[in-house]
Order: sequence, then C-alpha cells, then structure tokens
Amino acid sequence: MGILNVTPDSFYDGDRYFDLTAAIKHTEKMVKDGADMIDVGGYSSRPGADDISPDEEAKRVVDIIAAIGKEFPGLLISIDTFRSEVAKKALAAGASIINDITGGDHDPALRKLAIEHRAPYIIMHMRGTPKTMTRLTQYDNVVKEVIADLQKKVHDYQQEGLTDIAIDPGFGFAKNVDQNFGMLRDLEAFAMIDRPLLAGISRKSMIWRTLEIKPEEALNGTIALNMVALMKGADIIRVHDVKEATECVKLYSRIG
Repeated sequence: MGILNVTPDSFYDGDRYFDLTAAIKHTEKMVKDGADMIDVGGYSSRPGADDISPDEEAKRVVDIIAAIGKEFPGLLISIDTFRSEVAKKALAAGASIINDITGGDHDPALRKLAIEHRAPYIIMHMRGTPKTMTRLTQYDNVVKEVIADLQKKVHDYQQEGLTDIAIDPGFGFAKNVDQNFGMLRDLEAFAMIDRPLLAGISRKSMIWRTLEIKPEEALNGTIALNMVALMKGADIIRVHDVKEATECVKLYSRIG
C-alpha cells in the first residue's frame, strides 16, 4: 500500500503532493515501483496535528482520487479518513477501500457506508485524537489490550453486516516507542483475530527516535522493520517508499 498524503503538514511528506500534478506524478511512480494499492489521505494524523473541517478534507482528496482513477484504471484506491461524509465523496470519485484510523469509534456511519458499497474496511487501533493520543499510552499489556479491542470490533462489525475487514495495530497511535516495538515483537499474536493484517511502520518515530536520526533518514530502518513485520504475519505493508518495499516483499517471498 503506497501512501499519498495530500496534506500540507504530514510528518514526513507534508506539502510534497498537495497539488494535483504532483499527486498524479507520485502515484505514477508508486504504480511503476509495484504498489498494489494507493492510500489517499487529506487529514494529517501526525501527533499533535490540528483539526480541519470535513469540507476541507474532502476538497483535498476527491479531485485527486478521481484523477488517479482516470489515469490508472483498475488501481485499488483507499481513502484514509474517519468521516463518512468524506468517504462517501471519495467512494463516488473512485475509491474502493475505507481506511479508518479510529477503528469505527469516531463515526459509526462510516461502517454503514462500507456495507452499502461493499467496500473493504480497515480497522486501526488508536486512542483519542492525533492531538491527544501521545498522552494516552497507559497499558497493562499493550499487545493483549490492542488485540482485545480489535477482536471485539471485528466481531461487532461483522454482526452489523461488515464482512470484508482488515486490522491495523496502529503503530505510533497512542503507543510509545517501547510499546511499538513490543507490538512488533509479538505481531504474530494478531493472527488469532483471523483477519488480514496491515502494518504501518514507514518512517515512524519508533525508527528515527531509536536511531537518533530524522524521518528523512529512516528508509533503511523502515525496510528492516517491514521485513520483520512480514516474517511475523503482516499481509499488507503501508509505505512511503514503494520501490524499496516491493524489493523487500520479493525477497521475503523467497523465504516466507
């Protein structure tokens, strides 16, 4: 899953692909580099990020999704949002997957929309909001608690009629560096939920804080941890750098 952030303030690539021409050009590169799907987001979820209106979020993503769909027919496009009004417009423009960082907590109507459109729905674990989540990292056992939360949601949402669900432990979302590494170490435990597993580790602070570098220097660390995630059961890796991730997957396939 290649990341296309159309925001001015994302932690790594903010303002790089904010206009249509740049977004299309970067999507073309990701497709050539081997992306199976593109995740388009117009709301920055970096720690401490400011809130924006649903109208502003939709304005950022809808035209770009429509243009990508026209330029790359058949490409799977995911809308990274937690708002049903944004997802509705994105699905109409050509998106086919909903990636909800709140795991359904913020807007229950988003799940109804996924059911209506038969759209795969990615449930991520987090607490609070991007502005507050760094203060919500108290766990007795982060792996057990995140699994329990995701497992309950999968069960409840299936009862509502959602059948195509994937899970995301939410690396960096209401977890500190040690907790992130704890989740990665025990990632195979998430197999008990019996749902496709997405790992979003790319250039996150667990890498660059540990190595005492900048996000721009965290590609090598990203590839190292993505390989660990694949070996521990990740089905999808969400990445900024598709070429390197594709090579990682290809090498893993020889031993996986």
